[in-house]
Amino acid sequence: MSDQPMTDNSSPGASRDILVLYYSRSGATAALANEVARGVARAKPMQARVRTVPEVSPQTEASQPAVPESGAPYVSHDDLEDCAGLIIGSPTRFGNMAAPLKYFIDTLSGQWLSGTLADKPGAVFTSTGSLHGGQETTLTSMMLPLIHHGMLIVGLTYTADNLLAETDSGGTPYGASHVSGVLGDKALTEIEKQLARNLGERVARTALKLGAA
Repeated sequence: MSDQPMTDNSSPGASRDILVLYYSRSGATAALANEVARGVARAKPMQARVRTVPEVSPQTEASQPAVPESGAPYVSHDDLEDCAGLIIGSPTRFGNMAAPLKYFIDTLSGQWLSGTLADKPGAVFTSTGSLHGGQETTLTSMMLPLIHHGMLIVGLTYTADNLLAETDSGGTPYGASHVSGVLGDKALTEIEKQLARNLGERVARTALKLGAA
């Protein structure tokens, strides 16, 4: 299985799309996004629109290609206008989301003013090198801007999602997560995959219940 998420590159279909937006450096967060997208697809007729963000360069003259060499396309503001829900993911950077994702979020003043994301369901996911590597603080750091945009936060539950079944891999009530190992070489466990799919499905079904579709 490829580490790159399944991507819908068709024309915008606002009423059915859940935007799965992520940044991934080693591929672990991309693999998690893939599972989230699979979960969205369970809630027909909803579908996942998977997007990523470019690297942020410390050199002001440097720029990224307009189209990524592989994987999901770069996100645009139009993707936010069209989506019925938003799920964002990032590896942890000292207990916080990575700079490329934060950089994109910081460009959304116009969408905040116009209420583009207000009353839509939102959720978060992350990947860390160790079990205590800042998963929950990273997840909450990503929730904060979604709350400022007026989104309705969707998490996982200890009962329906059986979070108590595993204690040595990813999975929190705040969102899906993965322990990738210090070298980033650990594959997703079956419970991590299942929780990611459950999160995607919950957001999609919440969008349906809210009448966004």
